Amino acid sequence: MAKQLSQSKSKSAPKAVAQHNRVAPRGAARRPARPSPGAPPPPAPPARRSTYVEAVALYERGLEALQRHDYQAAATLLESVLRQYPEEKELHERVRLYLNICQRHATPREAAPKTVEERLYASTLAINGGRYDEAISHLRLVRDEDPDNDHALYTLAVAHAQRGDHAEAIAHLERAIALKPDSDFAKAAGIENLLGVFGS
Repeated sequence: MAKQLSQSKSKSAPKAVAQHNRVAPRGAARRPARPSPGAPPPPAPPARRSTYVEAVALYERGLEALQRHDYQAAATLLESVLRQYPEEKELHERVRLYLNICQRHATPREAAPKTVEERLYASTLAINGGRYDEAISHLRLVRDEDPDNDHALYTLAVAHAQRGDHAEAIAHLERAIALKPDSDFAKAAGIENLLGVFGS
């Protein structure tokens, strides 16, 4: 009887050892380690504000308008993000970046004058605004294209006179008067009197 018991034990022992040494198959889920008692719980992820989703949706609509080159609509939508969602600070920096792009493209650029008439008009506006260098730049282009344009020469004289370049002013006045001494422009501007002042 004892012999039979020992044989049965010897037969079951390898099975128990085999079960003990059996390796868990790869990919099997491991149980998470239990936190030690007294350890603080892991921090919870920061909760998103309910307005965040709305602000992002409005921001994305602004970007879509920007991609369509509808800069005015894009600027309106992006400004709404700043105005309606002031608490969404993390969006504001990106919003302002794209707002600057919209403003650069939405601002109409003045076309550079191309014809003689446009340059004469631009030079008059520049002189009235005290931008004498700009006026002279326009007028020199007119003079290069039309050397006998008495209006451009008289205006050049005025611009140089305002800048204190008396020698240049006199040279242009003499040329203008020689071309058209009875010019209505010359009489209206009193250029002959200026010539006398510079020559004294």
